[in-house]
Amino acid sequence: MENKRTVLITGANKSIGFETARQLAAAGYHIYLGARDKANGDDAVARLKAQGFNDVELLLIDVSDQQSVNSAKAELESKTKSLDVLINNAGVSGGFPQTALTVNIDTVKQVYETNVFGPMRVTQAFIGMLKQSDQPRIVNVTSDLGSLTLHNDPDYAYYAIKGGAYGPSKTALNAYTVHLAYELRDTAFKVNAVNPGFTATDFNAHRGTKTVEQGAAPIVKCAMAGPDGPTGKYLGEEGEIPW
Repeated sequence: MENKRTVLITGANKSIGFETARQLAAAGYHIYLGARDKANGDDAVARLKAQGFNDVELLLIDVSDQQSVNSAKAELESKTKSLDVLINNAGVSGGFPQTALTVNIDTVKQVYETNVFGPMRVTQAFIGMLKQSDQPRIVNVTSDLGSLTLHNDPDYAYYAIKGGAYGPSKTALNAYTVHLAYELRDTAFKVNAVNPGFTATDFNAHRGTKTVEQGAAPIVKCAMAGPDGPTGKYLGEEGEIPW
């Protein structure tokens, strides 16, 4: 493992997170597969190993719980001194509809706890390990539903998909990404918000138009970005997305 680059992916036991782990394992990375539930995490690790990817291990982490994040940090520090890539993938939708006038504030809090505060607390916890890498990467998995520009464009394909919780949580995550990238601007870090697109997963009852392979591709690309790669950007399969 000494020669392998390492990556921690939160919410990686299923869907886009799992496929991201699979693609990075295929590219030679050592995978720390983040999951809240041990049984689900163990099953995901077993499925990857059954495909021949042996450099995969479970890291129990609930991004909405500071104590869980602290425990995950201690666990990872017992295994390695550095971390090359952090992919903040774990997310929740809060359920739909969630109109601005009717959404329950407790729902908004729950969504923000995972989608915004989760990436913040995980990044803050693991930043020390990331700084030990020669090419550290942070990928915050977002959505084009977080784009204020697109939401003001009637020609946007998902213009009518408005809500008081999920979309705004991704807007907030995008903003955090901008500020984080700025803070790390004079370092080797590359920090980006990446939109997998409308991907068919259980997150949307498999209504998405992209496969998980397609959804994971831009995430993997940013995770593997070289020294000349982008930072502080909002990216998707099609390139830059307007904020």
